[in-house]
Amino acid sequence: MKINPENDVFAVNKPKGISSFQAIKIIRNALKVKKIGHAGTLDPLARGILVVLIGKATKKQGEFMNQEKEYIAEIYLGATSETDDAECPISIIVSSQDTILKKPTQKEIKIVLKNFVGEIEQIPPIYSAVKISGMRAYKLARRGEMPKLKPRKITIKEIKILKYKWPVLEIKVVCSSGTYIRSLARDIGKKLGVGGYLQNLVRTRSGEFNIKDTI
Repeated sequence: MKINPENDVFAVNKPKGISSFQAIKIIRNALKVKKIGHAGTLDPLARGILVVLIGKATKKQGEFMNQEKEYIAEIYLGATSETDDAECPISIIVSSQDTILKKPTQKEIKIVLKNFVGEIEQIPPIYSAVKISGMRAYKLARRGEMPKLKPRKITIKEIKILKYKWPVLEIKVVCSSGTYIRSLARDIGKKLGVGGYLQNLVRTRSGEFNIKDTI
């Protein structure tokens, strides 16, 4: 694939373990370009499509960021995490003499998932880049503060169960930009009454870019 250093848009398959910023730095050094950006951050623990814009194309960043996204998400049920993913220590929700942790059936999960399809309000994770009074929420959280984040309107077009074997639920999600899959995992677990966090995440599509066609 030939890349135009003056004006180009393409997609890479970001590996797990590096940030979107680190991925862009690698590409900048490899292509020896100055003007470069991406359309939609992927957390270090996530992998998949990262849309890269070079040169004049960086002016279209907002256009590409607002395009529909598709994810394959693996949710671990019966436990929670402060970061809503596997980055922080996990708190296992266990049964006691007074309460028994009921393992939801696939039918029960399907019913719960319907609550998250359409236009909904979602609260971002406290460990996120959302700004509160000019400071990133994750910086406040790491200082021991508990930032209060306002719910945001997002649209989830589709949620489909791909696999389910307690305690792991794998789903496909088609959604609008601005959707936090970590928050979705947290909220699904909460709605099921067992807790949940995002164990693995792959972004398989961003707008017209499919993971099969990435560099």
